[in-house]
Amino acid sequence: MLFCAICEDEPYFAQELKAMAEGYLRERALEAEIEMFSSGEELLEAKRAPDIVLMDIRLPGKNGMETAERLRNAGYGSQVIFITSYKEYVFHAFDLDAVHYLMKPVKKEKLYLAMDKAVMRMGGGEKRILITKGDAAFPVRLRDILYCEVFDHQVFIHTRTESFQISGTLEAFEKRLDSRFFRCHRSYLVNMNAVREKREGQAVVAGGRKVLISRRKQQEFMARLLQACRKGED
Repeated sequence: MLFCAICEDEPYFAQELKAMAEGYLRERALEAEIEMFSSGEELLEAKRAPDIVLMDIRLPGKNGMETAERLRNAGYGSQVIFITSYKEYVFHAFDLDAVHYLMKPVKKEKLYLAMDKAVMRMGGGEKRILITKGDAAFPVRLRDILYCEVFDHQVFIHTRTESFQISGTLEAFEKRLDSRFFRCHRSYLVNMNAVREKREGQAVVAGGRKVLISRRKQQEFMARLLQACRKGED
């Protein structure tokens, strides 16, 4: 379960942010606990580090910038979204690797985009993508995706533990992935780090599942497999 913190000393804005954050979590079907704080000191004394922080910059005591810096220096991976009426802090915000810098009054659409980005960035630096289906959203680590296949204008994303089905093309989904994925067939994308062996025109991935390799991609597949093995030895 996610832990989201709202750090805002003005009750009206705090309640407005809470309502929007609750709406976001409900629409994305994400389980989370939301806790309110009125100062940076209160937030820093929380029982556990928040996953996502919606934080005003002008706060009593420690301001939002100082609070975010304390969180970062403590080694917490909190994803901070600054919310303020002042533009002059924007460059400092990104020096702190903030997810976003939103101006008051906050528009729901912009907050949702910022929170989508925060969810995708979580996971200790591991790259994730957000897979949406209807009103639900699922942050998925790229390393957990074994392979993807397309059938009848539907893309099926197979991970180590479950599968997802989304509308679209394999070409469009491929653009969201990184170089560990290889288009081994017109209907398949495979995570080269998940390949356990190659045999008879097929790649066998973790769990024993088989992925087709087209004849014209055989040579390139072997080159990519060798490259993946060498990286694994580094």
